[in-house]
Formats: sequence, C-alpha cells, structure tokens
Amino acid sequence: MAEKMMALYDSSKCTGCGACSVACKQWNSLPGEKTSLVNSYQTQNVHSSATWTFMSYQETYENKRNNWFFRKNQCMHCTDAACEKACNYKAISHNEQGFVVIDHTKCIGCGYCTTNCTFHIPRVDAKLEKSTKCTGCSDRVEQGLSPACVKVCQPQALIFGGKQAIVKQARERVQQLRASYPRANFYGDAELGGLNYACVLLREPQFYNLPANPSVPLSLTIWKDWVLPLGGLGIAGALAMVGIGTFMNYRGGAGKGHHTDEGKGGDVHD
Repeated sequence: MAEKMMALYDSSKCTGCGACSVACKQWNSLPGEKTSLVNSYQTQNVHSSATWTFMSYQETYENKRNNWFFRKNQCMHCTDAACEKACNYKAISHNEQGFVVIDHTKCIGCGYCTTNCTFHIPRVDAKLEKSTKCTGCSDRVEQGLSPACVKVCQPQALIFGGKQAIVKQARERVQQLRASYPRANFYGDAELGGLNYACVLLREPQFYNLPANPSVPLSLTIWKDWVLPLGGLGIAGALAMVGIGTFMNYRGGAGKGHHTDEGKGGDVHD
C-alpha cells in the first residue's frame, strides 16, 4: 500500500506572491481568465474550471500596525469527502496517495459535487461538461515529484511529504507560532477525518472564511447512508417522517396563521 501523502500550507511563511497559482495553471494547461479587483491585491474570490487555486488577502490595522494575512484557496482533499459521497456515478474517489480525484470517463458534469462540497470547490467545465478541481498533481506525485505549487514556492510556505511526518511538523510549527500568535492553529488535523491539504493559520478559521467545524451536509448523509441502503423501505420511512413532522407542526399552530418573519421559509444553505 502506498504511503498517504499530504501538502501543508503555512500562512506564517507565505508572501502572497501567487506563484503557486501560476504554476498550477502552467502544469495543468489551464487558460488565463479575466478578473476584477476584489480587495487590496486580490482579483479572484471563487474557483472556476480554469482556476483551481488562488490567493486570498486579508488586511488589518491593529495596535498601530498594518498586518497582512494570506491563504491559499484550493481543494482540501478531505478524508471524509462530501463530493465523493455525493457522486452517484462513482466518478470521485481517493487515489493511493490519499488525494481526491475525478474520473472524467465517469463524470457526467451534473455539479452535484459542487453543491455538496463542504468548501464549494469543484466547478463544472461548460465545454467539457465535466467537473474539475485540484488533482493533487497526481501525475507528478506518481513519478516521485512534488505538486507544482509546492515545487515553485520560494519561502517554503508549502511543503509536501508523508502524512505522518507532515502532521508532526504542522503541530510543532503551531506551538512555535503561539508565542507570537496565540490564536495559531492547525486546520486539517482532525477536520473531516483529516485534510490531505491542510493549513497552519495565524487566526481562527472563520477569519479566513473557512468553517470552524466543517462537516458533510446532513441531508447527504441521511440520503446516502440511511435512505438508499434501505431502498423502498427507507424512502417510505423518510416520507412518513415528513408527514409526522408536518402534522405535529400543524398541531403546534403553524397551520393557523401564526407565521412570523423568522418562521417563514427560505433558502437553505449548507
């Protein structure tokens, strides 16, 4: 069995140069895109079929000091990957190195992986009609090379290696940083079973627009783990639960015109 691999991004070492984004595009033959200014020096804030990784910039002014906080945005390659669970065609899987990859011979471009991804990463290529995202540079790794973004990183904010060794380095790095940055943390140590692309952050995950406690959507878990395995019986049970819930809601007064603004329906966002 091949050793599980891991990439680690250390935000304390990052200069925000964006060379990783360029290397990703070059290695994967991804075209350039027209972008617009988001804030400060940031010109992109969402992934696309042509952009699998980009830098985000947070600028703060505290204690009479200007501070920059960077983060490399990309697929986290979750161990408990919602995109893999969501795919009805088994087009998404973990390879031997532990990275989440998409098999385009099976993918139909439905976008269900995007809808259910905890971090909203995959994007459907309109021309190919296939879902796309970071591959972990599987083709390079299989040849004993590091991912393109890691190879090009001059300040070594990105490192790559065996998972156990990288996890150990990340934990040690956080302990070193906490002397100056008390809120430093290792994001990806336990989240979603462990992330194979993890981060050393200087502040709470929410500051970097990351969920503090990422999880697979409950609706997906119920459908895949409970309803489908039981077949028709599971579907009947789910419908029965909906019926009971509706009846109890009615008995509680929801059917008597007692709606409030807070109680009205709306879009559900995972």
